Amino acid sequence: MTITYAIIGITVLISLYALSNQNTLRGFMMNPYMISHRQQYYRFITSGFIHNDHMHLLVNMFSFYFFGSAMEEVFHAIFGKMGGFYFIALYVLAIVVSDLPTFFKHKNNPGYNALGASGGVAAVIFAFIIFEPLQKICIYFALCMPGFILGTLYIIYSYYQGKRSGDNINHDAHLYGALFGLIFCSILYPACIGQFIEQLQQWKPFN
Repeated sequence: MTITYAIIGITVLISLYALSNQNTLRGFMMNPYMISHRQQYYRFITSGFIHNDHMHLLVNMFSFYFFGSAMEEVFHAIFGKMGGFYFIALYVLAIVVSDLPTFFKHKNNPGYNALGASGGVAAVIFAFIIFEPLQKICIYFALCMPGFILGTLYIIYSYYQGKRSGDNINHDAHLYGALFGLIFCSILYPACIGQFIEQLQQWKPFN
């Protein structure tokens, strides 16, 4: 069993349980007020293992399945036995770090809640993009484009969606999770920056 499968399994089980138990769902959500005033710091992590509904869960885990498996292989190839540890660190830290801007913004707002693994998933996707920027990524199996282009569009979309969204999904976490994934890989393996630039220089838009 790979780490990706283990994370998916744990997330699905916790999410389904929370969806059937509203007390658990509310208790696990990322509520900045409860974190700040009640020191419930565990919410930074638990909020990344619950989802708004079944479709939210499916989309996140479907994306994580493809990109997580690929990044596990990359990390194991580069870091050997430590690859698994770094992969878990990338995912879990991204869930926490991607929520920090929202925490500081809403820490005095008791009515604000957010949930979802989007920060961690976005970090893994963008980690993949920095290693394989020219690899084509398909949306709904139809619209395909190089990863670095999709990544740019994804950041723009997440920024504007975060400004207008009224659901419990923390769209800002998409943006900050993506940025964390890029920074994490750049610090952990600085050579990826040069490799990223070299690959972009080889890109031919009409090839």
